[in-house]
Amino acid sequence: MLRTHTCGQLRKSDVGTEVTLCGWVESKRDHGGAVFIDLRDRYGITQVVIGPPEANADLIDEAGRVSAESVILIRGTVTDRLEGKTNEKLDTGAIEVRSVHFEVLNSCETPPFTPSQPDLPGEDLRLKYRFLDLRRAEMQRAMVLRSTIVKTMRDYFAEHDFID
Repeated sequence: MLRTHTCGQLRKSDVGTEVTLCGWVESKRDHGGAVFIDLRDRYGITQVVIGPPEANADLIDEAGRVSAESVILIRGTVTDRLEGKTNEKLDTGAIEVRSVHFEVLNSCETPPFTPSQPDLPGEDLRLKYRFLDLRRAEMQRAMVLRSTIVKTMRDYFAEHDFID
């Protein structure tokens, strides 16, 4: 099993839990000795800390080299964020995961745009890199809505003995 939890489901009640998360690197901040990664999947974002005492220098160096939109797997323990360091904008903003294992599942060259950037490029470029565009929250919501509508229609027709 690749993951035990999704990035959007961890809360303060999970503090002390060992977790395995997979997702895309939303952003990375190297603070010299510790690397902070915002890990994103379709369910949300979780802050991951790769630094002492849990991680050795090689692990910290590897995390420092990872690029945006690379796919990674981390294993670690859910902890409370430091006083004053919580992020009220995120559902997971009260916790972080202290990583003991870091693995790049698929590295990514610098993408032409990121799903979270506010000023999106033109439609031509977004269609060329459709796999990136589909990672945007707006596109995710549209796909879930479309799936729900199609399922409702199929259920209705099945209940009325239609065959498709």
